[in-house]
Amino acid sequence: MTPADLSRTVLHAVRRAVDEDALRAPVPARVRVERTRPGGSGDYACAVALQLAGPAALPALEVAAILRERVAAEPGVGRVEITGPGFLSFTLDAPAAGDRAVLDAVREQGLAYGHGDALREEILQFHHAREVRAAVTAHAVRRLVVAQGARVRVSCEEASDPDWARLGVTVDAHGTPPVPLTGIRPVPAGVTAGELLERLGPDAARWGLLRPAGHDRAALGPELLVQGEANPLFRVRYAHARARSLTRGAALLGFTAGHAPYAGPVPDGESHAGHAPYAGPAPDGESQAETAQGAGHTPYGEGPLPYDGAARPLLDLIADHPGVLLAAARHRAPDRVARQLEAVAHAFFDFHDSCPPLPAGDEKPSAAHRARLALAEAAGTVLAGGLSLLGIRAPEHL
Repeated sequence: MTPADLSRTVLHAVRRAVDEDALRAPVPARVRVERTRPGGSGDYACAVALQLAGPAALPALEVAAILRERVAAEPGVGRVEITGPGFLSFTLDAPAAGDRAVLDAVREQGLAYGHGDALREEILQFHHAREVRAAVTAHAVRRLVVAQGARVRVSCEEASDPDWARLGVTVDAHGTPPVPLTGIRPVPAGVTAGELLERLGPDAARWGLLRPAGHDRAALGPELLVQGEANPLFRVRYAHARARSLTRGAALLGFTAGHAPYAGPVPDGESHAGHAPYAGPAPDGESQAETAQGAGHTPYGEGPLPYDGAARPLLDLIADHPGVLLAAARHRAPDRVARQLEAVAHAFFDFHDSCPPLPAGDEKPSAAHRARLALAEAAGTVLAGGLSLLGIRAPEHL
């Protein structure tokens, strides 16, 4: 169960309680579920009972109890606890199954992973000054809200700078609107689009304009072009390129990601790579799923995925990615996406170094390598999709 699945499950429980007349309160449009903070109980928590207590004219603890009995019976939910004044804390059943569900979602949705329809009822109109950072920010915000189902129109106070087109910016209308519109007003860049393009090129210029929060000044120096770890843009793009190179390397070795038959927990002192025999590449015309099922295995195996603790931060970031994109759209904050991509890149390299997705030396490809490759590919997809929303290219080679 992904965080988005859990959010829908809790919302369904609220609807059931209202339909059954156990709760008399308006059903919210959505339920926000957050990962439990360090020291907290369970995997996720939400404050929906506190939100509904007033309209329902009931104590929050009583509302929480009504919802707990309905959520606890749902598949994928292991335990539901009531904490504090009425928070619901959820412990998911079979964490490995939840991880597989997340990786399946990334593979199926591709670059659109994290897109949704939460804003489908909204018609938005943004307005900005004739200034390059405002124009690029408005364009990125447009992409974010459209990815969540909104319809949007962007206007500029004056005629567009012709160089904006080289930064990918489009504007629907110009001039003073007849009624006040939602303004996009980041701290001005202090340079023109032409100057930025000459010094940095379109990708580094967009990253430099979008990475800081709108109320912070944008650092637009030559550090954005540095080919090294100190440059966050390079690190994000390099992580994506490395993930894609792993796919190519695996193909040369005759294996793919997607299904990892796994024999169960590994005894102390032994590596995962020594367990769960590799079934070989799928025959022509046959899917890896068919190969795995023919060997008596289910997708990704039945036991825990063959990672160590270094994979957990990366899996969590990928699972949380849809929520980050929705929050960035709601708050008109593309900088949130940039920071998410930096975190994913950092976690990817930690995972990559700890759990190599490709065999080394004379080592044979194993089920462990297949599962690791699946996670690496998911990270690459998340990075490419996030960069695309920011209007930045994600090259497969650097």
